[in-house]
Amino acid sequence: MSEVKLAASVRTEFGKGAARSIRRAAQVPAVVYGHGSEPAHITLPAHDLGLALRTPNVLLSLDIEGKNELAIPKAVQRDAIKGFLIHVDLLLVKRGEKVTVEIPVQAEGELAAGGNLLEHVLGTLSVEAEATHLPEAVTVSVEGLEAGASVLAKDITLPKGATLVTDADAVVLQVLAAQAEEPAAEGEAAEGAEA
Repeated sequence: MSEVKLAASVRTEFGKGAARSIRRAAQVPAVVYGHGSEPAHITLPAHDLGLALRTPNVLLSLDIEGKNELAIPKAVQRDAIKGFLIHVDLLLVKRGEKVTVEIPVQAEGELAAGGNLLEHVLGTLSVEAEATHLPEAVTVSVEGLEAGASVLAKDITLPKGATLVTDADAVVLQVLAAQAEEPAAEGEAAEGAEA
């Protein structure tokens, strides 16, 4: 995983009005915390941060007015309608440190014939991995699975260096049988013909 370098500025004004003016200036208010240090209130460039956050569990190399810090996104708030970034919480990490993150589960392959449906019971898995080598996603093959089959968390092969935190017996994916539509009752069919 590569690091994304971002220049950050310390912010001194707080509250709704200050946050709005920060966002109007194409910046995003953020807070950086961890390792027993005082939380640092910063602003980050909105466009660059938005591009970086497209990668799940991205490692950010922050230049906070001359001081370099490594951080991962912990909480991202977006506008419910327009989707722009409102606020970001970042967790400080160190090289070699283990952290727990959520990684997306992706399914690949075709189910067995018969119109079966694949249900994603869990969209993500909690894993522990080294902060500078966080997996972006995990892929699971569902090739040929029949109705009633399920994939448990312990059945998924994790990337090297990652250990499972999610309950090993948790169902991640399951295959559901296709349900046929019930034929319309005779009375309903007659009403439809009269109309």
